[in-house]
Amino acid sequence: MILKADHMENNHSWQLLKHLSSREIKARYKQSFLGFFWIVLNPLFQLIILSFVFSNVIRFENLGVPYPVFLFVGLLSWIFFDTAVSQSSSALTENAALLKQVYFPRELLVASVVIAKALDFFIASVVLLFLMIIFHVSLTPLLLLILPIFVLQAIFTFSFALIISSLNLFYRDTQYFFGLILKLWFYLTPVIYPMEVFPDKWRFIFKLNPMSVFINAYRQVLLAHDWPNFISLGIGVFVTLTLFILSYGLFKKLEGSFADVV
Repeated sequence: MILKADHMENNHSWQLLKHLSSREIKARYKQSFLGFFWIVLNPLFQLIILSFVFSNVIRFENLGVPYPVFLFVGLLSWIFFDTAVSQSSSALTENAALLKQVYFPRELLVASVVIAKALDFFIASVVLLFLMIIFHVSLTPLLLLILPIFVLQAIFTFSFALIISSLNLFYRDTQYFFGLILKLWFYLTPVIYPMEVFPDKWRFIFKLNPMSVFINAYRQVLLAHDWPNFISLGIGVFVTLTLFILSYGLFKKLEGSFADVV
């Protein structure tokens, strides 16, 4: 009976997660003129602007691939992280009425945003495939390694989102403060530039930055047609799992007070 009850609860949570994710996806674009096209237009416009600047004004040499392809791999990964965490920051405050009315695992509200942004990631990846074809960048079976790398990045993103969303419920300026952190984080991550432009003595920053690890791993399997750096990826796994344990523990500890502060 206990196992049956647990199974029913898990099934209910799964159905709720699917409903919340579907609602999140539809709500973001239902009153938009271009609708789902914004999923592609957002990274595409950034690609055009940054490609122009860094292909004509500031040039990076010896990338091994055309700069637009190099850049778009970094942009896809970063935009997923940035938008998922930013929009998750208000996941609890925007559902204040729901938090007061009925009990359900509150982390599902955050997970639904991350899942919606994950869908955006894979839709926008179609543009990357077209770029690789246009610039004659070959596709190899190592392409399949994108999936485990993305799963690791998604867990990292979800973990961060749990912290930001819960703290923002108690301190509403958390989302604004973290917005500033994201801007700084962007420039400390090799999205628009290769890691090699930095002096050796400063490259440890990238090894400790999980977003750098993920982006470099994507580029390694997609563009260099090689296995990712397993030492760096191992550090990324350790940081991600540690962050997940700490963030989930914090979230569940604060969960009992959510209805009181909304």
